[in-house]
Amino acid sequence: MSRKQTLIRGTLILTATGFLSRFMGFFYRIFLSRTFGEEGVGLYQLIFPVYALCYSLATAGIETAISRTVARKVSLGKEQEAREFLLTGLFLSFFLSCICMIVIQKNAAFIASKILGDERCIPLLTILSYTVPCSAIHSCIGGYCYGLKQTAVPAAAQLVEQTARIFGVFLLYRLLMKNQGTAPITIAVCGMVIGEFFSAAYSVSVLPQALRGRDVIHPVHRRSPGAPAGRILPRMNGKILYQRLQELLPLSVPLTANRVLINLLQSIEAISIPGRLQLFGLSTSEALSLYGVLNGMALPCILFPSAVTSSISIMLMPTVAEIQATDNRTEMLDIIKKVAGACFILGLFCCLSFLLFGAWIGATLFGSPTAGKLILTLAWICPFLYTNSALSSVINGLGKTSSTLFINAFSLLIRIAGVFYAIPLFGIQGYLWGLLVSQLAATLLSIIVIYLNVRKYG
Repeated sequence: MSRKQTLIRGTLILTATGFLSRFMGFFYRIFLSRTFGEEGVGLYQLIFPVYALCYSLATAGIETAISRTVARKVSLGKEQEAREFLLTGLFLSFFLSCICMIVIQKNAAFIASKILGDERCIPLLTILSYTVPCSAIHSCIGGYCYGLKQTAVPAAAQLVEQTARIFGVFLLYRLLMKNQGTAPITIAVCGMVIGEFFSAAYSVSVLPQALRGRDVIHPVHRRSPGAPAGRILPRMNGKILYQRLQELLPLSVPLTANRVLINLLQSIEAISIPGRLQLFGLSTSEALSLYGVLNGMALPCILFPSAVTSSISIMLMPTVAEIQATDNRTEMLDIIKKVAGACFILGLFCCLSFLLFGAWIGATLFGSPTAGKLILTLAWICPFLYTNSALSSVINGLGKTSSTLFINAFSLLIRIAGVFYAIPLFGIQGYLWGLLVSQLAATLLSIIVIYLNVRKYG
């Protein structure tokens, strides 16, 4: 199967799964907004920067490094080394995630009161900490499968996670309402733990099947019928672990630093929004409610169609890494132009759709006219937001992770400037304008970086 066919097949699987998962999540957020109110959703959203930061530190960079390394190793016929990289990355990620879990639990009161500014987040953070090790397990296994272009396993894991989360929260809600008559927003965080646990358990259970899959090997390097099969799980000793770490860390450390820095900036941005809204003249309750509407209703709605671009981006990075190994400039340019163009066209279509139906979505589905107003403004970022995910994946596939760090950091600094300087003057509208400018800047910088690097290949 050609690279284009593999890319299309994998994208279709991930897109179908992503849409189904987001469709479920869309109505789940409607349930949360109507059950716990705008302020409850705002409190729930307030803890996500902490989760994102821990995930970035323990898992995100290692997952991407596993995916890229496995893709290159398999293209060279080195399957056993690819499996060794999986086990090495899994061990490292799980170890770091356990440290993050302990740190959150020991410092939940400080994080909630001094950083998030709301002591009601203390129990939410304690529960949230248990999601991090589970995320490390299924993310690393998913990264391995993405490198092999076996999208069925991570796609199914995503559905398992979403389904378990929704049903877990619903059952807890019914149980508490029956026994106590009330249900706190804490159960939504319990749902996250349930979802991540079942996703990790599923990924581990199907890992042997994924490791045995022979269709993922590049046809040039497919094992001949008479060749020995080799071990499914490689024997790991200290020497092999050290060798694989030497190769994995130079790639994963910049990626991890990238994600950690970006999430630190995002955390500053997210945590500062309610406070700056108060400077605009809103009360504490009004600021938290508006923050909940933005991050719990409007933005998830705008990001709903990005299931397509996210799927393309996941498949695009290992594909670019393979093409880079062959120095095929024509094939590289062909894939980049087609993928980026398709993402931009999708963004234009979604922009028009949200402009036409955004007000109705906010008022009717979420029961919040404010959400409808925010969706109308956010609609303009769609063409750039959707294209940027593909362009960023191309840059990472080329191994230029420092460029990704610069672009993302510059984009976030524009957004933070909007938070600190525009919100006190123009309210939430000032932040949305900053968000649009940041996405446009990221698109232009990404195009420049890709052009300068792709032209090197003959």
